[in-house]
Amino acid sequence: YIDLRVIPSFPDAFERISEIYVDAIRRYLGGEKFDRVSGIPLAGTAFAVVVAYRFHKPFIYVRQTRRLRGRERRVEGLLMPGDRVLLIDDLVTTGLSLERTARAIRAEGGIVTDAFVLLDREEGGEERLARNGVTLHPILRISDVAGKLHDMNVIGDEELRVILSQTVKD
Repeated sequence: YIDLRVIPSFPDAFERISEIYVDAIRRYLGGEKFDRVSGIPLAGTAFAVVVAYRFHKPFIYVRQTRRLRGRERRVEGLLMPGDRVLLIDDLVTTGLSLERTARAIRAEGGIVTDAFVLLDREEGGEERLARNGVTLHPILRISDVAGKLHDMNVIGDEELRVILSQTVKD
């Protein structure tokens, strides 16, 4: 289990990782290919707020459930038809949370084509998103992280084998 939700509890690490997101987005998309930024509740929200702030773009998010009162929309924040929304999450496993968020935004007129995550666990998320018209931009892949940890003797052969056995092979 990888819990990246604790990162915002460590300000120096949070600042550095937020900068890594910003640099990666700048490198792959620039700042003009999206109009809004949406975090995936709850783990991606903190990073998405920083990204939105750094690119001076509005932040929105999708409620996991509909509100009992008020408007029927699931998207919180201003979303106009045709707005291009960049998705941000901490990690992707199967891609289901990102897919659901993309569908909710599209249902309200938004356009979703790209998602950034710090870590791809390589368990089918990239493929699921591609089938739904979303390009995944992982900053790290679990196989690379595990390989590096193995090279540094932080994990042994058995831990490496277990981690790699959980990834989806092409």
